[in-house]
Amino acid sequence: MIILTIFFFITAVLYSSIGFGGGSTYLALLLIWDVPYYIFPILALICNIIVVSGNSINFLKSKNTNFNLLYPYLIGSIPLAFIGASISIDKNLFEILLFFILISAGVFLLIESKSFNKQKIEIKKIPIVLSILIGSIIGFISGLVGIGGGIFLSPILFLMKAGLPKHITSTASLFILVNSIFGIGGQLTKDIVFNEFLNYWPLFIAVLIGGQIGSFLNIKFLSNKILALMTAFLVIFVAIRMGITLIA
Repeated sequence: MIILTIFFFITAVLYSSIGFGGGSTYLALLLIWDVPYYIFPILALICNIIVVSGNSINFLKSKNTNFNLLYPYLIGSIPLAFIGASISIDKNLFEILLFFILISAGVFLLIESKSFNKQKIEIKKIPIVLSILIGSIIGFISGLVGIGGGIFLSPILFLMKAGLPKHITSTASLFILVNSIFGIGGQLTKDIVFNEFLNYWPLFIAVLIGGQIGSFLNIKFLSNKILALMTAFLVIFVAIRMGITLIA
């Protein structure tokens, strides 16, 4: 538990530094450590909420949130995140989905790192129907596996030039927060032993502290580009480690 807690702490530091929660990596770590499969999503989603809550509050206080950018994706994601989370899937299928999600997320983060620190950005208006569709797809996948989905939404918004970097980062954080809440709602429809996840309370403390440190690093020290690269390499490393576990 001590080593797992340390890895959760490191994950929270890196992910929170660029506005994410770390759900996909938490899931992979839980899988590697042979934690009971049926409590994976609850643990990861709670950690997500703990980490991104601080970032979301900071973004709201600094007025860096563009709700016109955010709301179409939430319209699509909220019901589908709940529906996806209410579906029970086989552990083998879960492992395969998570592996591909991690690899995809790592690549998306590498792409996103190139978008930071650009001086001039031409903002494009995205059709609301397309935004709702993207939100729906990300929401369903996120709910099914047990992540917040911001790690996919943010790079997509950068690629589409949907908003300023600060608005995209805040949109991703709030998207993760809301999706994680409704994901937990969907998980509650399943037959899960809830008292068992409380045995992992050190993980919650670790991500709470790590999330605060990550936010501080983002504000004071490291650039978003460097932080995104570091997080991308972490995601890819965990994906490879998880792939080795699956093959063995």
